[in-house]
Amino acid sequence: MKAQDLRAKSQDELKAELLNLSKARFGLKMQAATGQLSNTSEMKKVRRDIARIKTVLSEKEQA
Repeated sequence: MKAQDLRAKSQDELKAELLNLSKARFGLKMQAATGQLSNTSEMKKVRRDIARIKTVLSEKEQA
């Protein structure tokens, strides 16, 4: 997910995407805790996507 694509979305869309990614992160954390997670790099990708969305949301709130 690129920041440029995120900036084109509305705040409501970004908040919905943030909620979905937060749920996905929780699921990945549970998989990692139980030893079922095979692709550990997915956690890093989701965490960074969440950070990107939060950054774009804060930019939109300041503007």
